[in-house]
Amino acid sequence: MALKMTCIGAYPKPDYVPVIDWFQVGHDVEYYNDRVLGAWQSAQSDEATALMDKATAEVVADQIECGVDIPTDGEVRRENYVHYQCRHFDGFDFENLTKRVLRNGAYEAELPTIRGPVRATGENVLVRDWQVAQAASDRPVKITLPGPMTISDTTADVFYNDAEAQARDLAKALNSEVRALADAGCEYIQIDEPIFARKPNEALAYGVETLKACFDGVPDSVTRVVHMCCGYPNHLDDEDYPKADPFSYQMIAEQVDGVVDQISIEDAHRHNPPDLFRLYSKSTLIVGAVRVASSKVETVDDIARRLAEVAQHIDLDRLIVAPDCGLGFLGRDLAMQKLQNLREAADRV
Repeated sequence: MALKMTCIGAYPKPDYVPVIDWFQVGHDVEYYNDRVLGAWQSAQSDEATALMDKATAEVVADQIECGVDIPTDGEVRRENYVHYQCRHFDGFDFENLTKRVLRNGAYEAELPTIRGPVRATGENVLVRDWQVAQAASDRPVKITLPGPMTISDTTADVFYNDAEAQARDLAKALNSEVRALADAGCEYIQIDEPIFARKPNEALAYGVETLKACFDGVPDSVTRVVHMCCGYPNHLDDEDYPKADPFSYQMIAEQVDGVVDQISIEDAHRHNPPDLFRLYSKSTLIVGAVRVASSKVETVDDIARRLAEVAQHIDLDRLIVAPDCGLGFLGRDLAMQKLQNLREAADRV
């Protein structure tokens, strides 16, 4: 039986999509504010919605053509995968931004600001996003949400001044969205928590519990997924961007194992040690096998060789392959090349 294959979240947006993607502007604060945050309102028309529906169907079709078993909606409606969700919660101010230094001083940004209690509004915007994507697919489509710690790290807070209390409220709000997706029939729901790898001590102190709370009351028919990546560069082929400590995965592996059904980790841009894979004894592991910030296309032989090494340390029935993270930096042609090679390599293993 061939290894299953999934994508993580973002897929290159078609040129006609009216929402500017943060991948296109990097960490230029002024440009980001004007072209990404500022462009949101202009994309809220019926015409823009139709274009994004069309784009969603196209990116789902691309993934299926490449042999992806569990595609995503490509996040084509999202200017930023965190802020898109925050717009649909009470408590966030997108008009009066707050300047913050992020990623241990790596860059500065002006961010949406929490000025009151974070609460779900009942709008459940992701339900329609999933329905449009699922209508274009002959297989289950996965939907992704940012996790509580990741939202905290990508926004500013002038209300809580208590990271754990803030994370608990964020988890409750996210749980409303997750339950609505489950009620609508979505079978794969993924919480993205890259900050687990950057702040493993906080993840152990309260992050794992708030992750669990995101899925509270979700039926067993839903596959619960968490994605923990190690960092994103400013641009394609940026080799010197800040990455999480390579030991972070080992610090949190056993505490996350079994909390969700599937755990997604990077392995392509920096191979993990063999003993890491053996720490996961309950959850299925989604292993990143192609790099998402490099224009170099991994060969089928190289991918298959690494997957065979990983398979020595985890049962094949608990192994799924994927790119390291979202594919937004690559552009459509590169993304499809990498996915096609990944599919062929996975079939060999």
